[in-house]
Amino acid sequence: MVKQIKIAPVSRIEGHAQVTVDLDDSNKVTDARLNIMEVRGFEKFLQGRPVEEAPRIVTQICGICPVSHHLAGAKAVDGCFGVKATPTAHMLRELMQMGQFIHSHSLHFYFLAAPDFVFGPDADPKQRNVFGVIAANPALATEAVLYRKIGQQIVEATGGRSINPVTSLPGGITKGLTQADVDRLLPMAKQAVVYGQNALKLAKPIFNQYIDAIKMLGEAPSMHMGLVKNGNLELYDGTLRMLGKDGSVVKEFADKDYLQYISEYVYPHSYMKAPYYKPMGWENGMYRVSPLSRINVCDRIDTPLAQAELEEFRKAFGRPAQLTLLYHYARLIELLYASEKAVELLSDKAIMGKDLRQPVKAQAATGVGVIEAPRGTLIHDYDTDEKGMIKRANIIVATAHNNKAMNLGLKNTAQKIITTATPAEGILNRMEMVIRAYDPCFSCATHTVAGKMPLEVVINGPEGRKVLRR
Repeated sequence: MVKQIKIAPVSRIEGHAQVTVDLDDSNKVTDARLNIMEVRGFEKFLQGRPVEEAPRIVTQICGICPVSHHLAGAKAVDGCFGVKATPTAHMLRELMQMGQFIHSHSLHFYFLAAPDFVFGPDADPKQRNVFGVIAANPALATEAVLYRKIGQQIVEATGGRSINPVTSLPGGITKGLTQADVDRLLPMAKQAVVYGQNALKLAKPIFNQYIDAIKMLGEAPSMHMGLVKNGNLELYDGTLRMLGKDGSVVKEFADKDYLQYISEYVYPHSYMKAPYYKPMGWENGMYRVSPLSRINVCDRIDTPLAQAELEEFRKAFGRPAQLTLLYHYARLIELLYASEKAVELLSDKAIMGKDLRQPVKAQAATGVGVIEAPRGTLIHDYDTDEKGMIKRANIIVATAHNNKAMNLGLKNTAQKIITTATPAEGILNRMEMVIRAYDPCFSCATHTVAGKMPLEVVINGPEGRKVLRR
């Protein structure tokens, strides 16, 4: 008889999730899986809407990474109109992206991931949370809040709002930066670089302390995918590179060609799809996207401090690094990179240019926008008719790309650490740590299954008899 352990809800993530572990009669783990039961309908919501509205609409998918959807949607809309953003608009969008990374990565490290490492996986849950971090180290908590605030202020300056930006439109952006804006933001970005260095100084000794857990939890060797530009780490624009388990480049392809290489599998136990590398098939085509994937696929980072950190990381863990909990380390390298890049962009006088938008004309077309969201590669794909109305939309988010790897990592971890039907809370928390490493956003990841919304409502009478099913 199959026995089950359920971890519900998984804590300190964006959205709602449950982990189910199956055990046989001898309490040996036979399977473990991630259940995502949220349903979103944004792909359907977009149909019939003017395509220029998409960048504003899709920000509502998620309150944590609205910039990611705004920018991916904007790039897809550019494609539908057959234009590219002006150079100044490109820089402003990229700066908005850096603000998003500063905001999101600092939030995840300090408030969602850090409690497991600051207090230990077996610590009392009453302490192992953001409030425990604040109580234990108020100065650190204050720095974390200020770091996140810098990211939000950069987003607000470029996106019009700190949450749910509205400025990107076909061929460009509505809002430029003045000299006063740059004078205000540039010192903040320079301070963000200091905060990024501080975060790595804090974290690296802690990662060394928990190296055994890092090596044990979430084992899921895989290929990795991410954007690169001339071999450099790239977060806004570039080509997609698929890196093999052995570190060789399997394929590098343009964003518009993604359907030739990526297909989606539907699990029976989840509303979240599971993409895979199409040429290798479902069984062998598992890949991951993430901060770890991005620093695996790139040859180098084009900002000096982050490049130095990448070299130290690769000396310790090789390329490609596969240990799932190293996502946290990679995330901090990217956080430093985004801070440095913000300084670089704000130091360029061209960012105050006045040419913000290309003229556009509606047409029947397909537009694909691919960027790197904080959690990994994000794809928006729209078809329009001759009036510029959306006929079809497809969205593949980072968390979905990682779906198969999360399930495999859970199973491998459960088989190592669960030996009883009533495991200790610390053991269950280690299972949650596997999921938290990916910084998943299930609000983004669940949309429709095969184009349908398979919701079932059952109403039972007072004696438990089914009286209505819809």
